[in-house]
Parts: sequence; C-alpha cells; structure tokens
Amino acid sequence: MNVCVLGAGAMGSAMTARMLERSLDVRIWDRTWERADVLSANGARPFRDIAAAVEDADVVITMLADGAAVLSTMDRALRSLRGGAVWLQMSTIGVEATAEAIALAQRRPDVVFVDAPVSGSTGPARAGTLTILASGPKPSVDALQPLFAALGHRTVWLGDAGAGSRMKLVLNSWLAMLVEGTAEFAALATALDVKLERVAECLQGGPLDASLVRSKLAKIAARTFDSEFSLANAAKDVRLALQAEASSGGGVSLPMLEALDREWRGPLASGLGNQDVSVVYQALVAPR
Repeated sequence: MNVCVLGAGAMGSAMTARMLERSLDVRIWDRTWERADVLSANGARPFRDIAAAVEDADVVITMLADGAAVLSTMDRALRSLRGGAVWLQMSTIGVEATAEAIALAQRRPDVVFVDAPVSGSTGPARAGTLTILASGPKPSVDALQPLFAALGHRTVWLGDAGAGSRMKLVLNSWLAMLVEGTAEFAALATALDVKLERVAECLQGGPLDASLVRSKLAKIAARTFDSEFSLANAAKDVRLALQAEASSGGGVSLPMLEALDREWRGPLASGLGNQDVSVVYQALVAPR
C-alpha cells in the first residue's frame, strides 16, 4: 500500500515513523519542507510539490493542525489524486469543517472520503496503539484495515462519514476535563504538602485510577511538560466541541467545557500553548 501523509507535525511524523516500521511505502509533504525532509532518514520520501506527492498514492492521509489547513491543502491536492484513491482525513477538525471536507471530496466522485480521526497522542502513535474512529463507506473502511492495524490497536467503525469526527469531540472533551481535574487535584496536593508520588501510589489499581491521569500526574510531578498533546490543540478541541453543540440545536448546557475555554486562555496568553496540556498546572500554582 502506497501512503502519502500530508502534515509532518508531531502526530504526522509519529504516524509516519510507525508506518515505516511496518514496511509501508510512505511519502510525506508539509508546508514547511524541513519537517518533511527530516523524515527521509527513516525511509520516508519527502516531496516539495504536493501534486507529485499525492498523484500515485493509494491512500492520502491528512494530519494537519485544523480545518482551515486541511481544506486549503486538499483544495490544492484533490485534483492530482488518482481515480480510486482514498482520502483518509485523520485530523481533529470538528463538525463544520468535516462537512466542508465531505463537500470538497464530492468534486472527485472517483475518490473515496473516509473520516477517521484518532484517539491518542504522539506516544500511542509511535507505538501503534491509537484508537481509530473510522466513518465512511464500510467496504473502504474494511479495505483500510491493514493500514489501521499498523497505526492502532483498535478500530471502531461508527457509520457514515462525519460520525468519527463527532465521536472525537466527545472523547476529547472528556480528556480535557480529566487533565484539568488532574492539574487541580495536583495543585491541591501541593497546597496541602501531599507528595504527588504518594497520590499516584494511592490511585494505583483503585476505582479512581486512569492511565491518562497517572501519565499527566507524572509530568506534573517532574515539572517536565514536553508535549504529547499540546495545550493549544486541547483548547482548540474544547472550542470545536462548544461550537458543534451550539450549531446542533441540542440545547444542552456544558458548563465545565465553557469554564475550561475561559480558564485556559490565561496559560495560552502566557505562551504555554506548545507545551503539554498538563502545563495548566503551572497556571494554578503561579503566584496571584
């Protein structure tokens, strides 16, 4: 299977490395040439020209920062895809942009659009343990299973294209709440002179235990906030969830997400957006 990855950021690079380990033929393109070129050391074929990158690919993966980047990139690339190719949209871009991507793909009825964002950060991407939230034509999703097996430990088929992106917003809303909750109980522990290592020990194996909580707690304890999932991306996903609910007409109240949207503007304005989302702890314990 010949795969082209559009986007050599943290997730795109980690997924590319994993596919190369599984002996897939991978070409890569990024708006910043240097990010794509560095992956050639691992065996990827970097391209400066997007048309050349996609033209012979069986599968074109978009793994880009946001909906605007996905739509502008594919507006340039779509005409160069070969007939029968699959556009596998794996970025987290929300409901509205996914609908726009589906409409864009309809310009090429001979190209199959599959909406399949992933649950997991760079660590699971490198290890091939992502959960893939696949939606689109079932035969095409089934045909992609060898690729999904390289990238993830589990693929969930959710129905028509767009269902994967809706599920991703739901899951990432829960992730945001878990991380903020972890940061706040860590801040409380700090105030009460309770060692975070002992907190992790007491959580282990109990009903309050969660691997994400322990992972973020370890980062907080070590004060190392190298990014696995950046604060900027987490905040973007919170906004996408709130926008999706507002446009759905569902009329539900999401006070925790609304509070997070407000709360995280402070650390973002302080320049912490590129650090791991667990860095929100720093804002909680900073002098006021």
